Amino acid sequence: MILQLDPPLPMETSRGPGLAHFMIDYGPESHLMWVVFMDADGACWTVPNPEVRMQANWSMQRRPNGKPVSVHPTINVASDASSGPVPELLNGHASGAPAATLK
Repeated sequence: MILQLDPPLPMETSRGPGLAHFMIDYGPESHLMWVVFMDADGACWTVPNPEVRMQANWSMQRRPNGKPVSVHPTINVASDASSGPVPELLNGHASGAPAATLK
């Protein structure tokens, strides 16, 4: 089975970075094969699945160093009343004004 990828997927391969335009599945006894056009020279290579990785994408939480960032950051709030008032959070930022409410 051959599948055209729309949109093409940016991949890191054993031959360098490129865009995968097709995926070939020969069945359960073989690896998926990715048809990738290389960024460097436009050459087309068919690369087996163990040799490909998705390129880094900050928007999709795929960081270049391989460590994903939590989508929901933790907020440490002091439980001690002597620490003073805790500012309201508005769009993830501390502000002196109370958070807006929807009516």
